[in-house]
Amino acid sequence: MFSLSPWSRRPHFAPFLIACLTAPAQAGPLSLEQALNQALASNPGLAEIKARADALASVPPQAGSLPDPFLSFGALNIPTNDFSLKQDQMTMMEVAISQQLPFPGKLGLAERAAQQDAIGAAKDADEARLRLARDIRLSWWALFYYDRTLGILAESRDWMAKLADIADQRYRLGQAEQSDSLLARLELTKLRDKTLELINMRHGEAARLNVLLDRSSDSTLELPSEAAFHFPELPAEPTLLDQAQAQRPLLAQKEAAIEAAQNRLDLAKKEYLPDLNLGFGYAFRQNAPNGEFRSDFANFRLSMNLPLYAATKQSKQVDQRQSELLQERYALHDAERSVQADVTTALAAYHHAHERLSLFEKELLPQARGTLDSLTASYRAGKIAFADVLRAQLSVFDYQVQYWNALTTSQQALARLAAALGKETL
Repeated sequence: MFSLSPWSRRPHFAPFLIACLTAPAQAGPLSLEQALNQALASNPGLAEIKARADALASVPPQAGSLPDPFLSFGALNIPTNDFSLKQDQMTMMEVAISQQLPFPGKLGLAERAAQQDAIGAAKDADEARLRLARDIRLSWWALFYYDRTLGILAESRDWMAKLADIADQRYRLGQAEQSDSLLARLELTKLRDKTLELINMRHGEAARLNVLLDRSSDSTLELPSEAAFHFPELPAEPTLLDQAQAQRPLLAQKEAAIEAAQNRLDLAKKEYLPDLNLGFGYAFRQNAPNGEFRSDFANFRLSMNLPLYAATKQSKQVDQRQSELLQERYALHDAERSVQADVTTALAAYHHAHERLSLFEKELLPQARGTLDSLTASYRAGKIAFADVLRAQLSVFDYQVQYWNALTTSQQALARLAAALGKETL
């Protein structure tokens, strides 16, 4: 937990700056934990990917099963002059059943390929869950930053208005020039402009978060005025890279895709071998017109396909599957490099934000606020120029905004790092 400086605990007024909008009401502030729970439970994009994984989980038993047998009925050798079933001794009614038997090993390979597809789809769902949790955290912390910055702007406007009043008073007393008052009013107008710009940015971010939460994009989003900031001790980068290699669902999905492609290549090589078709039939004959008994017939059939066009069919299929396997291997290599970059970038961003945060809290902000208080007192006594006070105030404002930016950036970096490592949180 990070300890906030006293000035950062003062109340902020950002939620009131957007109260003029007509939007569905929210029952209390939305904490980060609540946002995560809502999104993981109701996000339609995540539900879609999970449904696809569930669908593919049902494919392996289908791929490993024999084709359905064929049952046929037929009437053979019926004379066309009278269509009698007794006249000719070769006239018969037949019922037959046949079963296709793929060459041994083909069904097993098809089933294993489908199993790897199902595993990959499940890993896709895990990866999508990580991305959703990351995006929720990024968006929530962005909104938190906007609210804190809007609060700082409100405080700065109040301070600037008081400074403008002081400048007016000194001008009326002949102790300052009118340009001091005009300059203060100009800076006050600039602060209002920045406030409007930031409100617009907040609206856009709130709409994105609402979509992730499966809510109307214009729903009101109010965040708590305080939040828990975590700064865990992280292991060295090589250790984190090893963790990502072992835990990241994206890499597991790519590995499953390679296994599936390898099984399909092996299956394509077996397509040179013929499949069998085994059949059995029974033909019923009626007795002769004079009552002579006629025996029924039974027949057995065994057939196979002949790969006569292997050069343009089976061979081309093998080429296709080899290229697909190569594609999946390249995809895995590319994903590994991408994951490594994600880990390195997020880790560097976290350390950088943490260092800046310490600098702002321990040095820059205390110094800037002390300088401002000193210059304000000197200006009241007529010892320094108004522009010096104004620059000091703008510096305090800028450092406060950068402080909150570093604070929220550190939490966003942790969110990116967690997702890169294959975790929802660190």
